[in-house]
Amino acid sequence: MINVLGTILAFLIVFGILVFIHEFGHFFTAKLVGIRVEVFSFGYGKRLFGVKKGHTDYRISILPMGGYVKFLGEGVYEPGKVLEPDDFAAKTRFQRFMVILMGPVMNILLAVVIVAGINMVGVDAPEYQDQAPVIGWIEPGSPASKSDLLPDDLILAINGRKTATWTDVEIAVGTKPDRLLTIDIRRDGREVSVPMQTESRTKYDMGYAGFYGKILTQVQMISPGSPAENGGLRQGDVIKAINGEPVYFYRFVEIVEANAEKECEFLIERDGAEMTLRITPRREGDVGKIGVMQTAKSVIKKYAFFPAIGQSFKENKRLAFLVIDFLKNLITGQASAKQLGGPLEIANFSYAALKMGFLALMSWIAVISLQLGILNLFPIPVFDGGQLFVLVVEGIIRRDLNPKARQIWMQIGFVIFVVLIAFVILNDIVKRLPHGWSSLLPF
Repeated sequence: MINVLGTILAFLIVFGILVFIHEFGHFFTAKLVGIRVEVFSFGYGKRLFGVKKGHTDYRISILPMGGYVKFLGEGVYEPGKVLEPDDFAAKTRFQRFMVILMGPVMNILLAVVIVAGINMVGVDAPEYQDQAPVIGWIEPGSPASKSDLLPDDLILAINGRKTATWTDVEIAVGTKPDRLLTIDIRRDGREVSVPMQTESRTKYDMGYAGFYGKILTQVQMISPGSPAENGGLRQGDVIKAINGEPVYFYRFVEIVEANAEKECEFLIERDGAEMTLRITPRREGDVGKIGVMQTAKSVIKKYAFFPAIGQSFKENKRLAFLVIDFLKNLITGQASAKQLGGPLEIANFSYAALKMGFLALMSWIAVISLQLGILNLFPIPVFDGGQLFVLVVEGIIRRDLNPKARQIWMQIGFVIFVVLIAFVILNDIVKRLPHGWSSLLPF
């Protein structure tokens, strides 16, 4: 029950912020150019409750799938009618264009502002993500192990797209489940191409390769009275080698488990200096344990004011192109529909972010806000991009479209919108079923 209430609360927080910012962009710009706003609504459909102030009805509506503002005269065309000065149609096309555009723009700006703020506060991030993608470990039985990839290979590109960091590699692989990839690598000074068939993992159909970077192990937690504590290991220590062998994240546990009751020499890094500790793993069953919880070595990313803004633009630009690429791959069948997230998934991730803390929640809001802003710019009827498209066409032909053509355009958009909403909700549901979409088949 607590999880359900927490999920609802988290969704309302995220949903409320995103809708308010988006609709405020329309609302503020409309007021700025002198357009009367008749309705400012959270949700669609029947009005549940609200308050009317001046000409505007601020309301909460029954379907929490977005929101809208309604302008005087919007969607109404009466030939020969004398328009009031604050009527939507009485304004120039450029003014109307800006009013519609500012909704998505505000969502994009919100993402930039949030990420810039987080960059100034500073957050812990895994160190390897921004490093060159040099393979440090390959999981036995994985797609990478079945291909001609080896530790110390530098991944240069995947399917022709350059991969400068491990973040680029994770995105390129994660968005390509069950696909044959061409991986360009540098090995011993030579550049070669290696084919690799990815696998699909998790209910989201995420692409899986099984290769990992040279990720150092950092001590996150130490059990009282454990061999680690008795040997002098401290929280935050970075383990670089055991018994002279360089140790990366996925190899660490294997070495410890294989050395039960054998004294091991740990080379660690503490506060920038290296030192050696001697620790004897305690036997627990058939394996050795030292009593630590490990994590990937992290670094604090913190920027001054202007660098934080610049980094925010850089990060949001990368994410924006990722969204566009995903939609392109979805249309061409290169990406799985299971990677789409509807309201149920957004609610679940919102609750997870809320439990992780304020910065995690704000980061999640930034991600969703950017995606909302970009999607709304697509020329789909009912979306802001559909209305912008009509205004651009009218500007090119220098006259208003026929009212009937406008009506048909909006009706097509409404059908697309209903089908899209129904699909993402059903998609969220089937991801929770044991056999996915197959669970819905009667045979």
